[in-house]
Amino acid sequence: VMVKPALAYLDVISRVREAFDLPVAAYNVSGEYSMVKAAAKLGWVEEERVMMEILVGIKRAGADLILTYSAKEAARVLAR
Repeated sequence: VMVKPALAYLDVISRVREAFDLPVAAYNVSGEYSMVKAAAKLGWVEEERVMMEILVGIKRAGADLILTYSAKEAARVLAR
């Protein structure tokens, strides 16, 4: 079962996790990705920290799989 957009529907991810005995995928859509990139470019947020907070939040909501434009960046952070 896929939930999209992920960030706006963390509650739905959690409910889907509870209701179905199936893998739950969450799609961190391009608008969510762009929002973080734009805020970081303006110096409003620390991009890496916000990116990881979003991904951890999606995982904590119950997603087994996260599809994200931040995949390569997140992999670099997790490899450290």
